[in-house]
Amino acid sequence: MNYNELAKELLHNMQSVRKAKHQRYVEEGVRGEAFVLNCIKECKEGIVPGNISDNAGLSSARVAAVLNALENKEMITREIDNGDRRRIIVKLTQKGTERAEEQERKYVEAMENILRLLGEDDAREYVRLTGRMAEVLCENNHESDITFNMKGKMR
Repeated sequence: MNYNELAKELLHNMQSVRKAKHQRYVEEGVRGEAFVLNCIKECKEGIVPGNISDNAGLSSARVAAVLNALENKEMITREIDNGDRRRIIVKLTQKGTERAEEQERKYVEAMENILRLLGEDDAREYVRLTGRMAEVLCENNHESDITFNMKGKMR
């Protein structure tokens, strides 16, 4: 199998998908405010900003900016952790919870429509392969496992 040619084809396909109107809408749900709201929603007792950064793959500065915006919109609160006064716990307000649930419904509906366009068999295969890709990448998430030289080839 020629992985180089396959990789080129995959990159081309991914670029085409990114240009699609549907995909741009869905991408909003997996980064930025929507993603941060969802991260916080999943942690009922609250979450520290560092964990949001790790989960979202965002810099701590970007997370701080998003949290400031969400706080200004009265969607989150920040409280000092009673167990460790150096830590800040971020929690959703009622307004934030409602917004996170509304966004989740919208993004799930959008993804459902995209999967429906693929048809049942291709939709199932796409979801399976995406899960498999996530699994492989998480298993090899160490810099020493997958590295690239200057020409972009794995070592």
